[in-house]
Amino acid sequence: MSDYVISCCSTADLSAEHFEERNINYVCFKYELDGVSHYDDLGKTMPFDKFYQAMADGAETKTSQVNADEYEKYFRKFLEDGKDILHLCLSSGISGSINSAMIAKSALEEEFPDRKIYVLDSLAASSGFGLLMDKVADLRDEGMSIDELKDWVEANKRRVNHWFFSTDLTFYIKGGRVSKTAGFFGGILGICPLLNVDLNGKLIPRAKVKGKRKVIKEIVARMEELAEDGYDYSQKCYISNSACLEDAQAVAALVEEKFPKLNGKVEINSIGTTIGSHTGPGTVALFFWGKERVD
Repeated sequence: MSDYVISCCSTADLSAEHFEERNINYVCFKYELDGVSHYDDLGKTMPFDKFYQAMADGAETKTSQVNADEYEKYFRKFLEDGKDILHLCLSSGISGSINSAMIAKSALEEEFPDRKIYVLDSLAASSGFGLLMDKVADLRDEGMSIDELKDWVEANKRRVNHWFFSTDLTFYIKGGRVSKTAGFFGGILGICPLLNVDLNGKLIPRAKVKGKRKVIKEIVARMEELAEDGYDYSQKCYISNSACLEDAQAVAALVEEKFPKLNGKVEINSIGTTIGSHTGPGTVALFFWGKERVD
């Protein structure tokens, strides 16, 4: 057993069973649904179908990151158990969570001078963050030290490719990623925006694709272009979705057809309540290891 813990936050959008099976610790973000506060606890207290139906029915959502005091309490339990910590935060391109974690780290380093506390920016989100954490768990299990693993993450985190599309522009308009005018005409024309996470961990619109069938082909085409080893890609591939499982399954089927050497089947997860508060229902995201993000 290693002398350190690996940790992230609930926005890595894996199932509770996955986190437990891989011995990945996590701390929960919070969100509000019509003014009522909840923990983003992987669908335990708020089933995802209920959450997205509430959004579709007009419920207002608001999210809040883990604050410094919460991080300090969370980290402390590992330090008091004699463990070092490698914690990865949700991308700084979409959240200030890393700032709170760094404040907690500084406070605790004075109290636990013999312990290592590494706080890293994942530059990742949703199950792309989860894909990175799963690899971190592999390397820990293979015997990599915490210092080696920290360096590996910093050198490789931009190789996690994130591609998203949405068939419902409502919440992209609310969040300002799509203008009201573009959203109006996009809705009439059946436009599905295709987005990705750039090298700074920000979500960037990349293309406007007409029709669900075409955007499903287009998102897989990006994997064909960028995946490590091309069609011989042999690592894991994750998909997350917000109340559009059939669309996610269609993407997964096409990926499995195009990449026969995948490490297992494509894993499909739900987009959690923190990320989902901003995407709304109708989003599918594809994650894989590939060429390093450059823009």
